Amino acid sequence: MILPLPSISACCAASILFQFLLTSILPLAQAEPIRPNPVVELAPRQTIIPGGPPCGQNNATNRRCWKNSWSVDTDYDLTNPPAFNTRNIDLHITNVSNWLGPDGVRKPAMLINGQFPGPTLEADWGDYMQVNVYNDMQDNGTSIHWHGIRQFGESNQDGVNGITECPIPPGSMKSYTFHVTQYGTSWYHSHYSNQYGNGVVGPLIVRGPASANYDIDLGPYMMTDYYWQTADRLTLKAELVSNGAPPDSDNVLFRGKSVHPTNRTQGGSYDRLTLTPGKKHLLRLINASVDNSLTITLVGHNFTVIATDLVPVKPIVKSSLFMAVGQRYDVIIDANQAVANYWLNATLEAANNCGRSRNLFPAAIISYSGASTTALPTNKGNPITATCAGETGFVPIVTRTIPASQFPPVSNTSNTLPVSLAFPTPDPSRGAIFEWRVRNTPINVEWDHPVLEYILQGNTSFPGSINLVDLPAPPNNANSTWTFWIIQNQFVLPHPVHLHGHDFLILGIGSGTFNPSTMTSQLNFNNPTRRDVVQMPGSGWVVIAYKMDNPGVWLMHCHIGWHAAGGLGVQFLERKSEIKGLMKLDQMEPNCNAWRAYAPRSPYLPKKDSGLKRRMGMGEMGMEGESPVRRLA
Repeated sequence: MILPLPSISACCAASILFQFLLTSILPLAQAEPIRPNPVVELAPRQTIIPGGPPCGQNNATNRRCWKNSWSVDTDYDLTNPPAFNTRNIDLHITNVSNWLGPDGVRKPAMLINGQFPGPTLEADWGDYMQVNVYNDMQDNGTSIHWHGIRQFGESNQDGVNGITECPIPPGSMKSYTFHVTQYGTSWYHSHYSNQYGNGVVGPLIVRGPASANYDIDLGPYMMTDYYWQTADRLTLKAELVSNGAPPDSDNVLFRGKSVHPTNRTQGGSYDRLTLTPGKKHLLRLINASVDNSLTITLVGHNFTVIATDLVPVKPIVKSSLFMAVGQRYDVIIDANQAVANYWLNATLEAANNCGRSRNLFPAAIISYSGASTTALPTNKGNPITATCAGETGFVPIVTRTIPASQFPPVSNTSNTLPVSLAFPTPDPSRGAIFEWRVRNTPINVEWDHPVLEYILQGNTSFPGSINLVDLPAPPNNANSTWTFWIIQNQFVLPHPVHLHGHDFLILGIGSGTFNPSTMTSQLNFNNPTRRDVVQMPGSGWVVIAYKMDNPGVWLMHCHIGWHAAGGLGVQFLERKSEIKGLMKLDQMEPNCNAWRAYAPRSPYLPKKDSGLKRRMGMGEMGMEGESPVRRLA
């Protein structure tokens, strides 16, 4: 649904944009309001069949149950509670030129409802959400992706411009309407270039059952790397080979707070979170960084992990947690220590293989009720040596097992996705750039012609530059068909790989080159770890599998902003013949028409050339005097 808004007075702030030249211009006034689909049409899999025998209400001594008829053992891919609630939410995105940041430094920023991070979106398992996103910025498009939400039968609500929609132009709004068929902790963010690094990000939690009891839900705990320059400028710096490694973050924030990294008198404060002595607390950890992976420790305490991303797992105790960009953990903290203040530390790997910060000791304070509300903790804890290796040992509650015989034969090489790095020079005046490739292709999506619009038009002549894998239809359209992918990292840096629309089984991870003829025995087909972000090791491999049960087009990409902007992504077109029957794809047209009408009037569009390298004009959010180059939304 697109509604024109009054013009917004704001400073000029230009994100890096790209799109194809238009053959016609449509006025914004032609964008007609469209009502969201009714619940019954958006969720063909929605059911009111109870997931099991009555088990009671969810409370501190019975967290495994949910609303008496569902539990943590319920297979959420088959059965979920009905939409007892419809959550109506308005998000207004604005740009601010001289925002006073949480560490005392003024900078340009983009805010959601005037705040950073954006407001926490809350729902119950099975709820229906309608989120109205208003683009109140002056010169930037936007879109919002609901990270980790499966979007069963609702690929058109996934919020990825160039794939599932066109960007929302300035002065317009769009309604995203979808069901939450899983529960746990996630987040939402802009998928318009690296815009979320400017502040367009917030937590999203879905209440439901849990695999262990706790007394108090403390809510989401979002941690982010933080930069004083705009993400757009930093992306331009990061892509130049002559600049070497990507820029260090200026700070690391905890729930949007931190002290100044080098001068604590300049401003800012440590975040403080209060525990109740003798109680068990659920804390929902989120790494919403652009680049920095974080290893989290709490002095004097362990974490009992009960969920990885949106997958409930058997409780497992960890003394520290490595969190790649995009990953989440639901953890229980037992307040069984002396009443005092304790450091919550975030440690980064020292060799800068998965991010580095000017804040050498990022930390927040966990304070027991009754302790001083002003004193700093006195025990710094034991130093740890952080690595870039992902966590292991998680066992999902709802099991998934694949017969090993279904793994593709050795002769089938089409399921291998090599990830490589090239150094082309598209503009000699700037020099060589880092160009990340999957299948030897840097993804280059078309903002003004998303893949779902191709499907709407019955056009399957997809350009090679969008790096689309058109998956074959499952035999007899069976939902039980698995697809397997060997992702082979041909460079030394690790990548947090995120897949939209699915949780995937992590069949195996290792170093070197995966050889299916000799190494299949190293894979685990019996209920392995399952999540939506996996840390792929440098010069190594990961083998994943997921069910082809969700018609739509789904992006898989590295969640490091610099790498995604540099081309590291591929998209899967799944159950193509079923998409038009499940979704009202014509609902995207008013927004796409509005975007195509806006682009010729933008001070930063149209692009100056075609092909894989996109150039735009300069402005507040760009690098003055440089020719910006961008390949991925």
